[in-house]
Amino acid sequence: MLTIHNPVHHLHAGRQEMYRGRLVPCHEVPDRLDHVLAELRRRPLGALRAPGEVPMDVLRRIHSGRYLDFLSRAWDDWVALDPANAQVDALPSVWPVRGFRDDVLPDNFAARMGLFSFDAGTPLTAGTWQAARAGAACAVEAARAVAGGAQRSAFALTRPPGHHAGADFFGGYCFLNNAALAAQTLRDGGIDRVAVLDVDYHHGNGTQSIFYARGDVLTVSLHGDPRTEYPFYLGHADERGSGDGAGAGANLNLPLPRGTDFARWRAALHTGMAAVGRFGAQALVVSLGVDTFEGDPISSFALRSPDYLQVGRDIASLRLPTVFVFEGGYAVAEVGVNAVNVLEGFEGAAA
Repeated sequence: MLTIHNPVHHLHAGRQEMYRGRLVPCHEVPDRLDHVLAELRRRPLGALRAPGEVPMDVLRRIHSGRYLDFLSRAWDDWVALDPANAQVDALPSVWPVRGFRDDVLPDNFAARMGLFSFDAGTPLTAGTWQAARAGAACAVEAARAVAGGAQRSAFALTRPPGHHAGADFFGGYCFLNNAALAAQTLRDGGIDRVAVLDVDYHHGNGTQSIFYARGDVLTVSLHGDPRTEYPFYLGHADERGSGDGAGAGANLNLPLPRGTDFARWRAALHTGMAAVGRFGAQALVVSLGVDTFEGDPISSFALRSPDYLQVGRDIASLRLPTVFVFEGGYAVAEVGVNAVNVLEGFEGAAA
């Protein structure tokens, strides 16, 4: 399995996030990726390399131009307000809710930031844009390797993660949607039907929103019940795709209660995999979050490290060209073992 890793991910290192009403140190930290990379070097599964640069027109296949313009200039705009801002991260503080306009781009920076975000838990730092763009390049290159037949599987090892980012918004630690970019790259590479299987604890609200009206990309997500779990406002079982468009039936949410153990979680995985089979997917993107782990500090499922080997074996049974994209997992000491267990299980079963 080829792994393409982000060599500049550490440039995004938030100081604080708003979590349950108070400022706390960020859960999404550079050590997350470093632990996975170290484990891949301890248990090598294939070549490791860094990506080239992803062109902006590729990013525009998923993200809106005005959002990309904002994100690429946001740090400079933040510091231009006050040079002292260079010493603190930028956090959103105001949002356009129901009935407010979002078609007029505000001149005020705080208003622009709120227009393109959905939470106050995602700090924007001096290196966010560079890290996010390099991460997107990882996903695009991994998908190109698979679409072109050079690899049966590939792993985009990057942070910040991506599955909460929409076409024109960031949040949930995510700025560019790496899984969506991988899926679009597979489509652009000539693969007619692509499935995205999101196994992160948190619903992939950004990925769902990007593909919700499309019939060529199936989105499947196993996650904590949005009635109690972040990101709350999407992820319900009745969300099946755009009812009046091609996307009808091309979205499947499998919400699960707090405390879900591996047996129940695996049954939901098999339900999702069956949907991938019925869809006739010709390639698969896996949003690989391992915050389903029993020791994760911000999640509430009960998977154990050996379970992730079986997760990889199960996904391999689909027998599809597969791109894995690294997402969440905040039990930092265990994240490397858990993520690589999925990949090792997959490779062993696919051999």
